[in-house]
Amino acid sequence: MPLGAGVTTLAETNCVAAMLRAFQSNATVKALIFMPGATDEFYMFHRARATLTNDSPTLLDAMTALTRQSKIRVTFRAPFVLLHSDEDPLEPLAVVHHEPTAAKLRERNFMPQSLFLDRDWDYMMPVLEKRLKMDFHPWPNHRESWHFYRHSFAAWNLTGWEALEAVSLAGKETFTVEKKRVNFFGDERVREMPKL
Repeated sequence: MPLGAGVTTLAETNCVAAMLRAFQSNATVKALIFMPGATDEFYMFHRARATLTNDSPTLLDAMTALTRQSKIRVTFRAPFVLLHSDEDPLEPLAVVHHEPTAAKLRERNFMPQSLFLDRDWDYMMPVLEKRLKMDFHPWPNHRESWHFYRHSFAAWNLTGWEALEAVSLAGKETFTVEKKRVNFFGDERVREMPKL
């Protein structure tokens, strides 16, 4: 997957966008997700930076450079590739209270292709409602979503359930599935305390 012409350095001004736009449909990985710890390395701590030495770098070259030259890590958690820091929980946390609704989400298609670059909950929630045809909570502009992280991921052919997991991992959220409704909450889990 070519990263794009002229990309020699990955930094806060270009890395997330360049990598997400480079991600292409394939048989193994359905989504490339920047988790909050990884985006914090760029936007909050301003310390993630990597130099690419190839003339025509690929997405794999970018991931390799980031893991060698920054605190960002890469983990494959089928069907996702997660870019994260040591503090990010790598498993989504979901509680199903209504199995028939969860079953519909597993069968329903989300979008053939999706790219969310630094999108807040007020943007994500209406997209989820429209595509998955059910109610979502919290509503836009609700204070319960103020501490959700901004979502950055690219995906191809996700099911509804996989879309919920991708949103959850990208925004550091947990979710519950009720009858015809999904509730999102902030995820307070920390896998490992961040090293400054």
